[in-house]
Amino acid sequence: MTEPIRLLIVDDHPVVRDGLRGMFTGDPGFEVVGEAADGAEALALAARHHPDVVLMDLRMPGMDGVTAIGRLVRSDSTAKVLVLTTYDTDADVLPAIEAGATGYLLKDAPRDELVRAVRAAARGESVLSPAVAGRLMGRLRAPAEEPLSHRELEVLTLVARGSTNREAAAQLFISEATVKTHLLHVYAKLGVNDRAAAVAVAYDRGLLTPGGR
Repeated sequence: MTEPIRLLIVDDHPVVRDGLRGMFTGDPGFEVVGEAADGAEALALAARHHPDVVLMDLRMPGMDGVTAIGRLVRSDSTAKVLVLTTYDTDADVLPAIEAGATGYLLKDAPRDELVRAVRAAARGESVLSPAVAGRLMGRLRAPAEEPLSHRELEVLTLVARGSTNREAAAQLFISEATVKTHLLHVYAKLGVNDRAAAVAVAYDRGLLTPGGR
């Protein structure tokens, strides 16, 4: 008889952990060996219980999921990490995949899809939700993005904070016309036509972060 897949559940919301535990403990093909509320606790439990698959949330207080994935991959753990989150932006997906996640699913995935994904991850197969797969394919097919310059990022940061062109110019000790020129370059590089879209795309790509740049 095949041994059950040993599963570690990592999520900072107790209700989510309870739901996942109930889903998998009712299936003889799985054994939930532990639950963690953040990345640090996940690493400790993984070292103790040696799970086959870690269901990993990304945005958690304390150590986040991406950091935990990287440390788990660099350790002697053989566990496969399947990200299970509500976020599918480039700023979330790419760092998680680059850190070593085997798969990436969204929390609205149907139960059967999640079960199949965990089984596939245990076999070492990559599993991506359709939305995430589409996003990654779009990035591969898109032309290489030209990075924003330091000054362009400074201007965009001020715009994101609500500064007018005149206010941004005063803070950066440059002319208003220069600010407008920088913004035009930003629009071209981000593929947008206005300030609001530039800010939205910058947040989506992780160029800007809430509370800072």
